[in-house]
Amino acid sequence: MQKKLKLWDATMLVMGSMIGSGIFIVSSDMMRNLGSGYWLIAVWVITGIMTVAAAISYGELSAMFPKAGGQYTYITEIFGKMTGFLYGWGLFTVIQTGTIAAVAMAFGKFTAYLIPALNNSDPIFQSGTFKITWVQILAIVVILLLTFINTKGVKNGKFLQNLFTASKIVSLLGIIVFGFLFVKDSQWASNMSFGWNSFQDFGKEVGNDLLPTGWKSIGSITLLGGIAAAMVGSVFSSVAWENVTFVSGEIENPKKNVVKSMVLGTSVVMVLYMLVNFVYLNALDRDAIAFADKNRPAVAASEVIFGNLGTVIMAVLVMISTFGCINGLVLAGARVFQTMAKDGLFFKQAIANNRNDVPEKSLWMQGIWASVLALSGQYGDLLDMISFVIVLFYMITVFGVIYLRIKKPGIERPYKTWLYPVTPLIYLIIGTAFCVLLIWFKPQYTWPGFILILLGLPVYWYINRKKSA
Repeated sequence: MQKKLKLWDATMLVMGSMIGSGIFIVSSDMMRNLGSGYWLIAVWVITGIMTVAAAISYGELSAMFPKAGGQYTYITEIFGKMTGFLYGWGLFTVIQTGTIAAVAMAFGKFTAYLIPALNNSDPIFQSGTFKITWVQILAIVVILLLTFINTKGVKNGKFLQNLFTASKIVSLLGIIVFGFLFVKDSQWASNMSFGWNSFQDFGKEVGNDLLPTGWKSIGSITLLGGIAAAMVGSVFSSVAWENVTFVSGEIENPKKNVVKSMVLGTSVVMVLYMLVNFVYLNALDRDAIAFADKNRPAVAASEVIFGNLGTVIMAVLVMISTFGCINGLVLAGARVFQTMAKDGLFFKQAIANNRNDVPEKSLWMQGIWASVLALSGQYGDLLDMISFVIVLFYMITVFGVIYLRIKKPGIERPYKTWLYPVTPLIYLIIGTAFCVLLIWFKPQYTWPGFILILLGLPVYWYINRKKSA
């Protein structure tokens, strides 16, 4: 593959893939689980430490295996084809495609702020609880449009990624600055007055609204479950940075630039996320964050900052953010499925590049399946378990750094993990705690993920039976 992506492009891909719709939404659910400004910030700090520690650890593997496929390649090289296939299976069935579908739906829903007719019109089709709406159609159009643009070459995808990532970073910085300059009645002291005490209020549904029922103080055991549940949102908002490893084969000097882009990109994004949450805590009181209309604290805060114009400003920002995020996910994901196909673990049609030197058929396979998920309406249920599954595979990959240090100490390592073994151990300890707490307190977030991955086993055996026949 041609080396068309520079360090700047790779960093923009990291940041653009991370910043989607999550940061504008998840803090409401996090506050309902924890009920304190201190704990809201603490969970974002924990997630930030996790994310940067993983990026630093991945750097060692990216330098050792600087080729397309990224995380799939690392897992396959270290733990074998079956483990690599299970990761790729999860990536195609829900992790990458489900995220594309969810972010595209977020684009559609925020577009409906500007074009109310999208929400107000009757469904195009409805049978029981299943329905097809114009918002879903818009989401699918965006997915297919960005897939088409990326089939025309890396240059097009790179241009869009840089443009939209730069736009949303500038926009976020604007929200952060104005969020402290323009708010007349700061809620910061009120939100921080609870200290390290924790509370929960999951509200009750009244029509289409979620209304508070009263905050209840929670003890240390319930708090652990609350932290794990809150982290589902913060982790989901902070994933996809590893997408840059998928396109390692197209990055200049990948042995150095992939790790630089991951560490720089994740660090900047996590700082931005922290500052955005500071804005929420400054502009909105606890109830306003937890029970923001349609779980959109960003819109509520923007209305406080900018008045009636705030809804429009935030809708445009989220549209920019989600459009750029989808582009990054589309650009990167197809490279993994192409690499899997070369290994005989995916449809062989995905192998070939088109005349623009990009895996066109792999791009369309990914785009069509993501569109099906958006049309089905099941992407939300699938995403409930994504954070758990992603963290499991992150842990496997980070453990691979330690495993290779023990098994193959003499292998060339152009870059070595900073503060090894502390850095990978930090991630493994936090990740293990997160997964154990979810299994204990929120099993509905975990067992579907196990089933999804296990369903890949008969598929793997069938593929290998065909190959050996």
